[in-house]
Amino acid sequence: MKKKSLFYFLLFLSVFIVSCSDDDDNGMEEKSETRNIVQLAQDTNDLSSLVAALGQAEANLVDFLQGSGPFTVFAPTNAAFTNLLNTLGDDYNSLDDFDTAEEKALLANILKYHVISGTKALSSDLTNGQTLTTALGETLTVNIDGDVFIQDATDVDAKVTGADIEASNGVVHVIDKILLPQSVLDALAPEPVGDIVAIAQGTESLSALVAAVAKAGLVETLQGDGPFTVFAPTNDAFTALLEGLDGFDSLDDFDTEEEIALLTKILTYHVVAGTAAKSTDLTDGQMIETVQGESVTVSIGDGVMIDDANVALADVMAANGVVHVIDKVILPIEVKEALGLPTKDIVELAVETETLSSLVAAVTKAGLVETLQGDGPFTVFAPTNDAFAALLEELDGFDSLDDFDTEAELDILTQILTYHVVAGTAAKSTDLTDGQMIETVQGESVTIGVGDGVTVDDANVTAADVMGTNGVVHLIDKVIVPESLKDALFGKDIVELAIETEALSSLVAAVTKAGLVETLQGEGPFTVFAPTNDAFAALLEELDGFDSLDDFDTEAEIAILTQILTYHVVAGTAAKSTDVTDGQMIETVQGESVTITIDGGVMVENAMVTMPDVMATNGVVHVIDKVIIPDALKDDLLGKDIVGLAQDTDDLSLLVAALIQADAGLVEALQGDGPFTVFAPTNTAFAALLDVLGDDYNSLDDFDTAAEKELLASILTYHVVAGAGAFSTDLTDGQMIETLQGESVTVSLDGGVFIDDAQVSMADVEARNGVVHIIDKVILPNSAKEALGIPTKNIVELAQATDALSNLVAALVQADAGLVELLAGDGPFTVFAPTNDAFATFLAGLDGIDSLADFDTPAEKARLAEFLKYHVVSGAAVKSTDLTDGQMVTTAQGTQITINLTGGVFIDDTTPTDAEVTMADVMATNGVVHIIDKVLDHEH
Repeated sequence: MKKKSLFYFLLFLSVFIVSCSDDDDNGMEEKSETRNIVQLAQDTNDLSSLVAALGQAEANLVDFLQGSGPFTVFAPTNAAFTNLLNTLGDDYNSLDDFDTAEEKALLANILKYHVISGTKALSSDLTNGQTLTTALGETLTVNIDGDVFIQDATDVDAKVTGADIEASNGVVHVIDKILLPQSVLDALAPEPVGDIVAIAQGTESLSALVAAVAKAGLVETLQGDGPFTVFAPTNDAFTALLEGLDGFDSLDDFDTEEEIALLTKILTYHVVAGTAAKSTDLTDGQMIETVQGESVTVSIGDGVMIDDANVALADVMAANGVVHVIDKVILPIEVKEALGLPTKDIVELAVETETLSSLVAAVTKAGLVETLQGDGPFTVFAPTNDAFAALLEELDGFDSLDDFDTEAELDILTQILTYHVVAGTAAKSTDLTDGQMIETVQGESVTIGVGDGVTVDDANVTAADVMGTNGVVHLIDKVIVPESLKDALFGKDIVELAIETEALSSLVAAVTKAGLVETLQGEGPFTVFAPTNDAFAALLEELDGFDSLDDFDTEAEIAILTQILTYHVVAGTAAKSTDVTDGQMIETVQGESVTITIDGGVMVENAMVTMPDVMATNGVVHVIDKVIIPDALKDDLLGKDIVGLAQDTDDLSLLVAALIQADAGLVEALQGDGPFTVFAPTNTAFAALLDVLGDDYNSLDDFDTAAEKELLASILTYHVVAGAGAFSTDLTDGQMIETLQGESVTVSLDGGVFIDDAQVSMADVEARNGVVHIIDKVILPNSAKEALGIPTKNIVELAQATDALSNLVAALVQADAGLVELLAGDGPFTVFAPTNDAFATFLAGLDGIDSLADFDTPAEKARLAEFLKYHVVSGAAVKSTDLTDGQMVTTAQGTQITINLTGGVFIDDTTPTDAEVTMADVMATNGVVHIIDKVLDHEH
């Protein structure tokens, strides 16, 4: 029973992975070691089971691992041993139960499998895929995938949870699983419990196979000596077979002598005689002759396949062979032919069909043979030889398929052929409906017509439903051509194509006005980015003095129009959308280059390609949604961009200098398409910022380190909103607007427009790519304030963030007198803030008050409020350097405190004991806080 328990444990290991956190403490000290590996394990709590196992094995392993080495040991944790014992059941409650000579030897072999002799391999010495020979003589494999894993003979790797624990005679790597060698797996494998038939009878999911074997009279055969290899289809596999066969609803329908013979051939095609071939004995591509006479083909990839069936459970050993459970009933060709099932794939069908020889030649030329021999399923509309002959007669320069000999022409042929293929379905003619649109592999859709017959686009189906093993073929009488290729194949140049496209009539008019018609009807090849009518209308709305294309009526204006149009033309190439790359610069006929952007679509400069790859005889057209303007014309035609506007504004010269100094590409960004909203600080605003920053920043040039430039860029991008040109009338009070820097500015509309605490002094200055609002202050994001040491919290927030002032915060709340709101307001305030210890002393001196919560009546709350106001000076942020000895300061409570600067900074109240300032000048956005060691008392 012990042996069988051990074997089932090993089966359990193949499907169970012990979870172990990456930060598990393995309990082992890491230090320069004088201890050998055994001593180190003895001193490590989490390896006590390993130590016990070494002793229990009685194979001199303790002495061995105390030797000179060097050794590399993969040391399982106590939890790993516990998992072993728990899984083995009642026969193994502890390692002491390995008590027979056989079991001790088995335990010794397991332990030796954890030891590499003769080397001290640190984790940095291990490589992915590395093979390590153990002291047992069997190998381990290293698997590095983020962490280090050790692969044994099971399907579950051990994870190294504690690496590189050095000992005097080697190194230990703690692992979360016991490693098991193949010899142990083989030794523990139980003897088969029955023959193949008995195993099938005892397996619920093979009941249909048992019934079939009985019906075919094969029971005694499969109970014979063998050995046999049986590929055993599941019940679901038999169900799927019966569903695919006409006239067979169950195995009982195999009831004639002929049908039982057919069933016998099916079953014997699943049996190999003379060998019990385990999955490890099989090789990829192997052909194995079956009892039926034909051979099955083995495929080994992510798993094992027999013909087109997956092995779902391998190596079920029987007394007379081995069973591999498969998920499909496999059929020999003899049976397929008898049942009228296809035996050839689509390419093989076409090769054997004389009228499809041109299709075979075309598919071969386009390199699509392997594709159409794939699993599929496919639906193929197959043009006959006559259909290909008719196409070639219609095409100029193509007398045979051999004339498709350039890369571009082969691409066209491939597009034509893939327009005849639908992937993912084998659609029989009865599955098609009138008007149905079916997407092809080429990308465009064919249209089905169902009437007196079936049509595909304008081709008639002449022979339907020719079944292949990987799909269905419908013969058609015409080669169908996708719309995107028709103009290129059947004779329209770029101008003719534009003339026939209603949405490009403005482009045609512009090309005519500029005298470019003949040029674009030339040989080319050309790539044309063609703006739509709406794009031209948008341009004319943007231009002053141009209501229509007719307004380009002077020689100079026609020259401008010509430059615009030739900026949309690339000569010498017909570049399809698949030929361009992200960031590519392409020189145009106008002389400047356009920039390609690929991000979820294709953009040319700031225009989106709405219809790519419209082929013409002399090039390709990409329809775009905007007229693109070369840089040489932008300022004259469209006005200045934001940077140009700032450069022309004297009071924004420091803003321009800052954009340059930041060296972060901001000049180029703000010259881009936008739209942007920019809050532009004046020169005075920048000067004020530099004054606040002190002597380290006398000018913008002092932002000269990489960190300072990054800081300046952060400040500047806090003034920029991307994606919108927001006029002042678009802003609302309290609106939060996310900036390019990432933080949000707050809009206030109270006697003007304010952005954070900066006032807009000039609003709605329009630029070509957005709108500028000039402001009187440089606004700072919190991240910049923190970097510059500028306060970001008001007095209340500052107190809330200071552990030692938690009682002060609690007191402000308990007083319930609006003090929280007051001290979070504009200020400025000076606050003398008592510490928690100060409050504790204060409360201890009050009768009947043990805690702040005892200020609970209106009178007591009012009393507490008076105490607190006695710590607040309103209207000034008085730093310690502003105080003078003997100075009398009036508090918000109405009475005065006195400043004493003898030996420090002290605050005199009405008691004999002064409060000492223990931390001065803690700056807040609305004032200053001085932390004191006593609650000031105005009552005594």
